[in-house]
Amino acid sequence: MCGRSETDVMGFGRGQRRVVRGAVCSGAVILCAALAGADAPSEEACEPGAGVETAARVQSRYDGIRDLAAGFEQESRSATFGGQALMDAETKRGEVVFAKPGRMRWRYAEPEPSLVVSDGETLWIHDVEGETATRLEVTAGYLSGAALQFLLGDGRILESFEVEASRCSSERVELTLLPKEDATYERLGLVADPATGDILATSVVDLFGNETFIRFRDVVVNQDPPAETFSFAPPEGVELIDYAAGGGSPSPGDGWPTTDGEGEHEGPGAR
Repeated sequence: MCGRSETDVMGFGRGQRRVVRGAVCSGAVILCAALAGADAPSEEACEPGAGVETAARVQSRYDGIRDLAAGFEQESRSATFGGQALMDAETKRGEVVFAKPGRMRWRYAEPEPSLVVSDGETLWIHDVEGETATRLEVTAGYLSGAALQFLLGDGRILESFEVEASRCSSERVELTLLPKEDATYERLGLVADPATGDILATSVVDLFGNETFIRFRDVVVNQDPPAETFSFAPPEGVELIDYAAGGGSPSPGDGWPTTDGEGEHEGPGAR
């Protein structure tokens, strides 16, 4: 069993040498009871067709969004063995920017600074304290932001998933999304506002039972972040680990945008 991988869905901490394994083993999350929360609205029985109707509304909403920026809180829970979690739950916080097609920038502030950047083809992971920068190719099966990343690529929910509404209220509907074809994860989940289609939280459960969910706050859309938001140049002095096809880690300053001392871009979009 994989247990908890070296990476969370988007929480890349120490142990970058096992990041490829982490990208597959991690993916991590079913919607937990914590998503309902103590202040959640009272639940009602889900009407027949509520899942498909909500999914269609979510799709329509995100079809009209070019980019999205938000603060986030991510909780990761490992698989259990004998009724006990293999690792303690861990919470991380930071800010994220998504842009079509399939671009993203996750900046982790707590508990450890780290940065994950992708232009849709190449994924960079910068472990600030570990002083490593890892490069990977983005594959069709790779998911990091779960349903939200899927929607801000070219994903079509009802074409790709069997959809079921698991919890319903006037203010939120929780959906379980089961992939119709083989995938590197077991299922996705999302919590959406049934009136607007806005995603409030998203999740993915990996094939090993690891769990992670991500809640979003202060969401803004269609801000047109500059292209360099989704580029990364390894800062001086870090160890380069290259898993991309062809190898050959780039050197700082070798045709890459300028970064500050932590490998993070200054200016709009870096948040």
